[in-house]
Amino acid sequence: MRVKGALQTKKRHKKYLAMAKGYRAGRRTLYRSAREGVERALCFAYRDRKARKREMRSLWIVRISAAAKGLGTSYSRLIDALKKSNVEIDRKMLSELASSDPKAFASLVESTTVA
Repeated sequence: MRVKGALQTKKRHKKYLAMAKGYRAGRRTLYRSAREGVERALCFAYRDRKARKREMRSLWIVRISAAAKGLGTSYSRLIDALKKSNVEIDRKMLSELASSDPKAFASLVESTTVA
């Protein structure tokens, strides 16, 4: 007697069709089309999670640079001064500080450039 994989097959099909919810036409209802669409979407999602990190870092750098220029220094000089004065604050937090609390950012810049 041979073993039939109906239960596993149905489970796998349901999984892909559930992930294809919101797709249009056959992409939502036909298993093969749904699987192709879902696998393609998962590839894009994986790739773009990495890309988002790069994009956010460049956005933070632009924000820090703009705030630093407003205080009469450049981005590279500011980062160099922070490293030399052993201030361990990452670009995300610097950017947040520059946009939400400019006074604190200015005092940080002054304290590092004086030291």
